Amino acid sequence: MIEIYSERLKLIPLDHQLLSLWKETGRNAMEEKLGLKASDWIIEDFFLAETIDALENFWLPMTSENPDTFFWCTNWEIVLADQNLSIGGIGLAGLPDQEGVTMIGYFIDKNFREKGYASEALNCLINWASLEPSLKTIIADTPFFNLPSQNVLKKAGFREFGIGEVQHIEKMQVKHWKLPVRE
Repeated sequence: MIEIYSERLKLIPLDHQLLSLWKETGRNAMEEKLGLKASDWIIEDFFLAETIDALENFWLPMTSENPDTFFWCTNWEIVLADQNLSIGGIGLAGLPDQEGVTMIGYFIDKNFREKGYASEALNCLINWASLEPSLKTIIADTPFFNLPSQNVLKKAGFREFGIGEVQHIEKMQVKHWKLPVRE
């Protein structure tokens, strides 16, 4: 299994089997299968609902349809290496499209915020994704009110390019961000 390492983190992409285990028996069973300590994420209800929606309606179908490139369309567990504990998730929205664009999203457990882990995980996955020659741009959306996440994106080199409204679990106003990877 592919894993990506940074100074303090290990990113583990969840294949279809691990995602199915999560859905059928819960996160703790999936974490046990990975040899991780059980984590009881503390995240906002919105992010929990988004995660469950992504699990059922994106990650599971996409990893089933794309077993050879599943790491482009799944959740990567953000693991605090020295504690062997998942502290969040990060992922891409698939291989780059015809214009060379993909989207990235992430979240961190409330107990581990403001320690630089989101920035470290984001840069780690960007560096890995940048090895794909067809990738030109990575985009991201942040809720309008989520200033800490906007600061993480700015620190990674993303630039705001618009404001819009998206419908996920609920309709919300977001800021659109992009990071040019190559011309």
